[in-house]
Order: sequence, then structure tokens, then C-alpha cells
Amino acid sequence: MKNFITQASRAIVGKKGRWITLGIWVALIVALQLLLPASGDYTDDTTEPLPDDQPSIIAADIMQEYFPSSDGLPGLITWYREDGIQEEDLAAIQELSASLTEDELNAQEAVVPYQDIPYPALQEMISEDGTTFIQTILFQSNVSSDETKEGLTQLTERVNDQLNENPFESSLDSDELVARVTGPAGISVDATELFENADVSLLIGTVVLVLVFLLLIYRSPILPFIPLLAVGAAYAVATPILGWMAKSGIISYDSQGIAIMTVLLFGAGTDYCLFLIARFRLFLYEEQNRLKAIRLALTDTAGVIGISGLTVVSALMALLISQYGTIHNFAVPFGLSIFVMMISSITLVPALLSMIGRMAFYPFVPRTEEMEHKRAKKKNKKVKIHKQSRFWHRIGDFAAQKPIRTIVITLVLLVGSSLFVTQVQYSYDTLSSFPEDTPSREGFALISDAFGSGDLAPVQVVFDTGGEDVDLTEELGELGGVYNVEEPEVSEVDDHLVMYQLELTENPYSNEAMDDLEAIQANVADLKDQYNLNEVWIGGQTAEQVDQRSIIETDEFKIIALVVVIISILLLIYLRSITAMIYLVGTVLVSYTSALGLGWVILHYGFDVPSISALIPIYAFVFIAALGEDYNIFMISNIWEKKRKLPLKPAIREGVGQSGGVITSAGVILAGTFAVLTTLPIQVLVQFGLITAIGVLLDTFIVRPLLVPAITSLLGKWAFWPSKQMEKKSADTEN
Repeated sequence: MKNFITQASRAIVGKKGRWITLGIWVALIVALQLLLPASGDYTDDTTEPLPDDQPSIIAADIMQEYFPSSDGLPGLITWYREDGIQEEDLAAIQELSASLTEDELNAQEAVVPYQDIPYPALQEMISEDGTTFIQTILFQSNVSSDETKEGLTQLTERVNDQLNENPFESSLDSDELVARVTGPAGISVDATELFENADVSLLIGTVVLVLVFLLLIYRSPILPFIPLLAVGAAYAVATPILGWMAKSGIISYDSQGIAIMTVLLFGAGTDYCLFLIARFRLFLYEEQNRLKAIRLALTDTAGVIGISGLTVVSALMALLISQYGTIHNFAVPFGLSIFVMMISSITLVPALLSMIGRMAFYPFVPRTEEMEHKRAKKKNKKVKIHKQSRFWHRIGDFAAQKPIRTIVITLVLLVGSSLFVTQVQYSYDTLSSFPEDTPSREGFALISDAFGSGDLAPVQVVFDTGGEDVDLTEELGELGGVYNVEEPEVSEVDDHLVMYQLELTENPYSNEAMDDLEAIQANVADLKDQYNLNEVWIGGQTAEQVDQRSIIETDEFKIIALVVVIISILLLIYLRSITAMIYLVGTVLVSYTSALGLGWVILHYGFDVPSISALIPIYAFVFIAALGEDYNIFMISNIWEKKRKLPLKPAIREGVGQSGGVITSAGVILAGTFAVLTTLPIQVLVQFGLITAIGVLLDTFIVRPLLVPAITSLLGKWAFWPSKQMEKKSADTEN
């Protein structure tokens, strides 16, 4: 393998090879951009995340087939006037309803004919406090959110023309008529818009942050653009491939996945570039020939970058086992982007560095002592000899000489913060992740205050009575958690099927409503048996969330277990040490739990966040574990390399000293890119960005420079067990 890497390095950075490498990348980018579709053209934010065999999805199919009047995506226009809905407001609602009946909106399925309802009956539909009226429009459920958005845009324009004002922009605390669209249609459109706006701002923010960090680290106007070019090239190659795969129906992804992929690509991609650049800079102080220096640097780091990249790719591809569509769909975009970035960092980056050479670091150009002497003599100045910073050597020495003290101090912090994990509350409420001024969230708040939140997303219970004349309205109304039961509806397709609409007491998106529904499901099953009915199906938003909770909890266990197994196997293959594999995986696990605990403390006690998204543990673990092992591999490789020539403790000091600076730089950049997510208006990304950034910083400043070296020092020769060959070489050296 070493010979292969050496030969490949010569080919990539040779006088002709570097230009061939650059030409291949340029040709590949141009071809893919011209021949394949853009990934953004095929994002799908309407994909149902639950499998078809889930009870709530089966219930939805039953209702779609046997109760077509209830088929569609409800959009609830919430009309509100602080001083009370007036007669002219109801007249305007009737006029709008008539207009929608005669001239349908884009993607419109059906409307309630309010124009045919007598005025006294309309007044009865106003909330008890007289402030709020709900007008329902059903949109087609099988269309994209963009088409639904077009329909809502047409609705806004029609209302503006009719009223000569825009109630959709009126403030809630004004005395004017206010309108907001909520319900599944409004929530879907708002979610898509938030992620669409986030995509551009995220890309700009990430590029600027990486550029600033690289300028501060290397103080060179040239070098920062090399990693950015490499990441840009990887992005330009990966995204059209994703677009082609999505267009062909091979994969599916949403706007959220592409947004996170952008952060991952810039963060992890820059890390790989920095590993190579740091080693190149080191060899430039020893070698006059820049081509030899880059060849040696590439030979030294290609294996580490390769195994690090494969570790991340393998961990990300483990998401494919998820039954939950949102998680499952992340696997290929994330894995493919990192794989392409890994190839870019060991081909395009060294080719570019071999072309630019020492001037990449201008004005702080690394030179050998001989070159500095010649330069000083020519300019008649004093010789400037490069002195490596000894800060990280001192950190490594402390961890090596005082391992027990170091382990105790670091574990007190990590384990202490991990204890807060037991207090974390999880949410399955999509709406609560929106900013408070999002139209669908404002509309939901108006409905909750005026009618009760259960009116927004009722639960549907469908019984197959087998032809029996049974009315279960009273029995269903007596169940705990049920606020109201509407009159039963008999299917026009099959009169054996009867549907009841249940309005829950609690917010239908809340954990309390989900707990209530689980009890309702058990009681409804008892009613089916009590009245000897054939079958029962329960559907609706809350029912879907109950299924989501069950699947996500199962996925979390399976994915975390699989990622641990994958990382363990790759570490074992690369390091050939069972002991090292165990404690390196262990440090990543404690880093993850610590990050989750600290993140909860900051979000809950610092920003009064009552709960975090239930998807966060899976997202955060995969990224913290996979990316954390990058630093593990780079650090331990340096220590083991030094161990071939030095006793263990000096090897730890030198290994930490040599890798500490680059790991710190890489970790700060990676944490910064994830922290960019906290500037977005979407709470799930804020929570994910914060917790992952904390995990990366813990890896960078505590686990990698202190805990891992200290454990290695404490274990001594057993840290390498059963790698007999390396231990033998080390023993020979020490003797």
C-alpha cells in the first residue's frame, strides 16, 4: 500500500501529472454541469417520511379511498379581528368562497361553500370571543409544495383585489382584519420557504467564515482559496450527480438535506485539505524542491485522509438502514459529497500546491535553513530560522507525564455534562421549529386561543361496522384526551365504514397529545372488540407523530449501534490494535453524550427551549462520531509514527505537538461551519448546529490533545495490543 501511495503521489504532483490532474477535474466539472441536472431542481419537501406499512399511513389510504370528501391537504385561512369579526368581514369571506368555487386556485381540490351558508349559521361558526373565523380550502395532496405555494400566492392576490388591502400582512395587534394561512398546507409552504432562503444564506455564510478563518490561520492572501477551490470542485461534481440520481428516481432528498450537506462539505472538506497543507508546510522547511515536499506530504497524509474519509462515508451511509424517510434520504447526498471531497483533497489540492509551491504561503514563505542563509546573504540581513511553536508539545507532555490527573480532569467535565442527557425533552412538533412570526405558526396560535388547538388537526377514527347500526359518538367523547367528537360520516363508497373526527384536548402536535392518543388507540381497540366490529383505523397528524416517535426511537438504536460497529472495524483494520480501537471509540461516545448534555443546558436554560427535535440525537451522533474519529486517526497516527523512533512518552509529546496545531485549526473551522446553522430561522438546524459544534470543540480541545494521549500513556505497551510488530520496534529503540 505504501508503494502504491508513493507511485500515485508521483503521478499526481509530477510536472505533467499535476496539469493532467487539473485538466481531469475541469473537464469533469464542465461535463457534469452541462449534461446533468442541478440538485436544487429535484429537492422534494413533500415526501412522506413514514413507511407505507405504518398504521397512520394505512389509515390515510383508507380515508383517501373511502372518504374522498376528506381527501386533500387542508389550508386553514384564519380570519381575525381584535375587536371582533364584523358583518362585512363575513360578507367578504362569502364573496371569496364564491370566487374560489367559480375560479379555482392552482392545486385546489375543494372549498367549503360558505356562500351557500345563511348569515346566522356563519355567525355560529365564529369563535366564542367573536374574534376568529376559520375558512377551509383543500389543496391536492399529491402536488409539490411549490404548486401549493402558487395557489396560496393566487389566494393572496385575489383577497387583495377584493378587499383593496392585504390582511395577510396586517399586524396581529392592529385593529384591521388579519388573515393567516395555517394547517398542513400552510405549514408545508412555510417549511419549504424557510429552507429555500436558508440554502443561499447558509452557503454564503459558510464560505465567508471558512475564508476568514483560513486567512487568520495562515495569514496568506493565496492559501485560503486552495481549500475553497477544492471544496467548490467537489460541490460542482457531487451536486449534478445527486440531481441525476433524484431525476432518475434512484434517491430522494429535501431542502434540509442539501443545506446540511453544504455545511458538511465545507467543514469536513477543509479539514482534509488542512491535514495535507500542514504536512506540506512542514516538509518545505526541510526540502528545497517543492515537488519533493508535496510528494512526501501526500505520501504521508493520503492514507490518513483516505481512512478518515471512508470512516465518515461509511458512518453516513449507515443512515440507509433508517425506516424514517427524512433520515434515510440524507445518506447518499452526505456520503457522496464526502467521498468526492476526499478524492479532491488527495488529487486536486496537491496538484494546485505543486503548481503554486512556496508562494501559496506568501508572505510567510516556509524555507529551509540553507535557503534562508542564501536569502539573508543576498539581502545582507540576519538569518531567520523557523522555530516551531512548542505550545502543543507542552500540552502533549503534560498528558503523557500526568495521565491519571489528565484523565480525571477531562472525564469530570465530559461525564458531568453527559448527565444532563437524562433531562433532555424531545419534540415531534414541526410547527414549533418555525420562527414565531411565521404565518402558519401565527395562524395556529390564533386558532388555539380562539377555538382550542385540537381543532387544527383532528384525529380520524374509521370503523368497519360490518353493516351493524352502531353509534360510538358518546363512547368516544368520554375517552381521556378527547375534547369533542363530530357527527359520524358514513362512506359513500362502502356504507360499512364510518368515520369519526376527534378533537383532542391538547395541542395535536404536542407530546401530551401523542401520549393521550396512544391511550385512545388502546381504548378504541377495546371498543372494536366490545361491539364486535371488523376493523378500526386511526389517522391524522397526531397519529402520524405517534408512528414517527416509535420509528425514530428504533432507528436511533440501530443507527448508533451500526455506526459504532463500522467505526470499530475500520479503526481495527487501520491500527491493528483492539485496545486502541476500544478507547478511541469510547472517547467519541463520551464526547457525543457530553455535547448533547451541554447543548441541552444552553438551549433549555439559556434560551428557554422546552424541547429539542427528536431527530437531533441521530444527526448529532453520526456527525460527531464520524468527524471525531477523523481527529482520532490523525492524532494517533502521529503518535504511532513517532513511537517507531522514540519511547512512548516523548512520542506522545511529539505526536501531539506536530498534530495539535492543525487539528485545532481544522476543529475551529469545522465547529464554525456547523455554528453557521444557528443563524438560521429553523430550530431543528439551530439545535443540530449548536450541539454538533460543541461536540467538535470538545474533540478539538479536550478529547484529542488531552484525553486520548493520556489514556495512551497510561496504558503503555497495552495501548498497542496486539500489534506485536510495532511494539517490537519500539522496544528495540528503547533498549
